[in-house]
Amino acid sequence: YYVFILYSFTDNKFVNWRRSMLYFIGAGAGDPELLTIKGKRIIDNSDVIIYTGSLVNKELFTDIKSDAKLINSASLSLDEVLEIIFDSNEKGLSIARVHTGDPAMYGAIREQMVALDKKGIEYEVVPGVSSVFAGAAALKREFTLPGVTQTMILTRMAGRTPVPEAESIENLAKIQASMAIFLSIASIEELANKLMTSYPKDTPAAVVYKASWPDQKIIMSTLENIAGEVKNADINKTALVYVGRFLADEFELSKLYDKHFSHEYREAKDARR
Repeated sequence: YYVFILYSFTDNKFVNWRRSMLYFIGAGAGDPELLTIKGKRIIDNSDVIIYTGSLVNKELFTDIKSDAKLINSASLSLDEVLEIIFDSNEKGLSIARVHTGDPAMYGAIREQMVALDKKGIEYEVVPGVSSVFAGAAALKREFTLPGVTQTMILTRMAGRTPVPEAESIENLAKIQASMAIFLSIASIEELANKLMTSYPKDTPAAVVYKASWPDQKIIMSTLENIAGEVKNADINKTALVYVGRFLADEFELSKLYDKHFSHEYREAKDARR
């Protein structure tokens, strides 16, 4: 690949810019301000930007170069996306492959990486804010609470993409940990029934539609009632389902800030340690 040495007058320093580098960038959950500083810098300086138009907020691209090529990959196959990447790389162009949320979560990036490795094309992954965390922020909840659970399960129901039998909703529900279920809102009634094979029917449940977007919607309910409320709200896509006692208000206080608890950086206020 080509190497260019640029001088930044704003930072008063030299900057290396590898123009044929490919970056997988997590676009965040939707709010353009949740894009990382590194992700924005790369997007704004890329020659070719390939993004999933059905999911990625176009406001991310307001500051891109005037001659940048912006390509919506929503209707493209893997082979077509790779063809664009290979062609752009041969021309020495910098490429930003922008995925919604964090690329490591249901991003289908591994298959692209394998193809790039075979071609000897270098790439880097820039993480993003997953919708699972944007949803938790919208709910104002913490997944790991003392005395409630210290485990978080991220999963999905089987659909057109199968799920290993050992990872069925019924099996995972037995743990009764905090759970976030992706890509399953269209089957919310079936999902709730599977969860209730282990979770009590009064277990708190929530749905966050388009977390961090202007038209975000939140439904707080119980497993027994969540399906009906989701249907009444006409939510059937782009939503996460949360279940677990972390959604309730009962939990133990953390030892981290307990005045009676000593640790490396603080002595206890009294003899209880």
